[in-house]
Amino acid sequence: MMFLRFTIALVCCAIVTSFQAKLQMKFEMPTFKKVVTAAIAGVLATSGFNLPSEAITKDQINSLNYLQVKGTGLANRCPEVKSSGAKTIELSSGKKYKITDFCIEPTVFQVEDVVGIKKGEEVKEFVNTKLMTRQTYTLDGISGTVEVKDGKAVFTEEDGIDYAATTVQLPGGARVPFLFSVKNLVAKGTGATLKDGLELGGSFTVPSYRSGLFLDPKGRGMTVGYDFAHALAGRQTGTEEDELFNENNKEFDVFKGEIQLAVKDVNPDDGEFAGVYVSTQPSDTDLGGKEPKQILTKGIFYGHIEAL
Repeated sequence: MMFLRFTIALVCCAIVTSFQAKLQMKFEMPTFKKVVTAAIAGVLATSGFNLPSEAITKDQINSLNYLQVKGTGLANRCPEVKSSGAKTIELSSGKKYKITDFCIEPTVFQVEDVVGIKKGEEVKEFVNTKLMTRQTYTLDGISGTVEVKDGKAVFTEEDGIDYAATTVQLPGGARVPFLFSVKNLVAKGTGATLKDGLELGGSFTVPSYRSGLFLDPKGRGMTVGYDFAHALAGRQTGTEEDELFNENNKEFDVFKGEIQLAVKDVNPDDGEFAGVYVSTQPSDTDLGGKEPKQILTKGIFYGHIEAL
């Protein structure tokens, strides 16, 4: 009987020891995600990119492959131009130029919101927000033409990823979606030379955040779906319909935005230029059902120019 108890005790000790060893191996063994992250971090470290917030040039981006960029956030970054001294790119009148790889990266998102009431009137200011969209909000690959008219450079946007669906959150918790855009931008400069201090500004188109095929939670849409809310049929007859009119009658709203760009760095050898920008545009209206808010974004831009 004593021998049987001793044997059972030995077996139990062996099982516990084996379980502890496996548990220790489980905690010590690195996960696949950690291994990949460490490998990518090593590649970026050897390439000179320790943190995504550091400056990165176009040549450095072009030297990376897909796996080196994946998961690092570099695909959402605009290159920067490293130049020394006052360098310029002269634009001749009567000649046409092509801008390619034009990139706009917002770094600050603000929304005009009510911050108080003064003398019975609402006081509105642009407040800082929390970005809710992942790293897919940068506009990139934009192209267009540049001509000198009346001694000033005029940039006309033509193609590329010129809009991005973005959502930010106000300090109170409300979320504001908007279509960050520079579609059909026509920006007129203060001169005809790309140099530090050159400013360009103009308006662009802000399409609707939703398309006509979108259905809201009540099944209402612009081209398809219901034209009234079934659960509120009694409030959609006669004068009671006014309150829900915009919600029931969807519209594809198209607005205008404004942008100002200031050139800071120029590299004439490679035809590169970069700088900072400020842009204002309306937010989403839920297909006409809500009043738009004003969005203010600030950030950096990059472009490459060559003669046609």
